[in-house]
Amino acid sequence: MTPTDLTAAQARYEAEVTRQWAAHPADGAHDLGHLRRVWKQAQLIAMDEACDLQVLLPAAMFHDLVNLPKSHPDRARASTLSAEAACHFLRADGFPEGKLSAVGHAIAAHSFSAGITAQTAEARVLQDADRLEALGAIGIARMFHVAGAMGGGLFDATDPMALHRPLDDRAFALDHIEVKLLKIAQTMQTATGRAIAAERAEWMLSFRGRLLREID
Repeated sequence: MTPTDLTAAQARYEAEVTRQWAAHPADGAHDLGHLRRVWKQAQLIAMDEACDLQVLLPAAMFHDLVNLPKSHPDRARASTLSAEAACHFLRADGFPEGKLSAVGHAIAAHSFSAGITAQTAEARVLQDADRLEALGAIGIARMFHVAGAMGGGLFDATDPMALHRPLDDRAFALDHIEVKLLKIAQTMQTATGRAIAAERAEWMLSFRGRLLREID
């Protein structure tokens, strides 16, 4: 696909996401801005990977099409449901039938909670691009936003580093760095993803150190 073709397709895909999200508005951590950043990051990573951008673009645009809250009992199935909904739209949109399964797999495998192994270059690139959104400054911003939406606090004022209590990222946003985000940095599938993740994880630890100094 030419750059013009990709731009036109992205516009159609964003319009469909907006239409489907209208009934169930996305939260601030999963919005069009998130989708655009994931696509931009995916293109950067794909420069060093043998990827089909015609597959990667819809996978990036539709990976959160079914966006269930983290507390939802079907949360682990959200990526699979997104893949099914995306393929249904793409088929009607005239997308090549032979590439639909690749799009569906990339979407289904991007999710950390789904536990699906990425089997293709596009799936590995999308997984890395999406997980980089959980790291660095944007990761910190999204972490506190989601925690607030779920009724959690910023941190445990008496024991912010959980030295004398179990980690609980449902109750305290800061705990999420240790519970999940640093682990995500170790799951990167591509060399570019690993390099970016390492830098962002280091920044997050620096942020946490600064926060601890300010509240001590």
